[in-house]
Amino acid sequence: MTKITIGARGSKLSIAYVEKVKELLIRRNNDLNESNIHFKPIKTTGDINQNVKVSEIGGKKLFCKEIEENLLKKEIDIAVHSLKDMETEENDKLTIGAFIKRNDFRDVIISNKIKSLKDLQRKIVIGSSSRRRELQLKKINKNISVISMRGNIDTRIKKLDEDKLDGIILAAAGVKSLNLDKKIGFSFKIQEVLPAAGQGIIAVQCNKNDNTIKNFLKNINDRETEKCARSERAMLEVIGGDCETAVGGLAVVENNNLKLTAQLFSDSGLKSYEYEMTGKISDAIKIGKSVGEELLKLAGSDFEKK
Repeated sequence: MTKITIGARGSKLSIAYVEKVKELLIRRNNDLNESNIHFKPIKTTGDINQNVKVSEIGGKKLFCKEIEENLLKKEIDIAVHSLKDMETEENDKLTIGAFIKRNDFRDVIISNKIKSLKDLQRKIVIGSSSRRRELQLKKINKNISVISMRGNIDTRIKKLDEDKLDGIILAAAGVKSLNLDKKIGFSFKIQEVLPAAGQGIIAVQCNKNDNTIKNFLKNINDRETEKCARSERAMLEVIGGDCETAVGGLAVVENNNLKLTAQLFSDSGLKSYEYEMTGKISDAIKIGKSVGEELLKLAGSDFEKK
């Protein structure tokens, strides 16, 4: 009997994602059941150093590094990540075997006070760990103060009251996966706050040469989500940058075409550049690269590729 070990971070959200992947694997693969799939929680550097900015300790790869090491050593068979936590450049011995059907990709405000865009026009204090979100909020109202905040969703919501903040900005996908929808004060339209590339997508990774696992994962892969994800990641790859680069990107499939909308902020954060392209779904990666190139042209010397 095939035994599978799934590795992921030990947060409530990661465990919710693991449960979703496990349930899909069992439902879509006759050889798998509850008894032969096990979970191994893995503490990452990003989880240990929660009081330091991600950029100061090596970037977002620190949420995946230890998990990928376990995968390479065959201590786990499958790794479950939030796609937006993954480096754009993948380890050539590993592959994303499945992209789970995308959840709500929007950004939301958790707050008792902020219920509409109009409420953001006051002088308020918002907690966030993202430079992209900070600059997008400042575009809405330059008087918004953004306080750096890290930690899992539960911790952040607790800090909301303790730190006397007016609200915190988070990804809707995570909030909804933990059934905390009632905490949402306001959901942004993508024209107001464009999400991060990969937001709302669970990525399931395995060793490139493990054909048995790859076949199991193939059965839970959502093709439309995969095309959108690959387009967004191709755009990121062209732009380069690091975890302090403020960039948003969202691909959607409409009328059998793929439309990619992207936004890049200048290094100073004072300017932003937007570009959108629609084309064939089969050209998803090509569209992503073209959008990345156009953004770099628009930004010119205002953005320095890292």
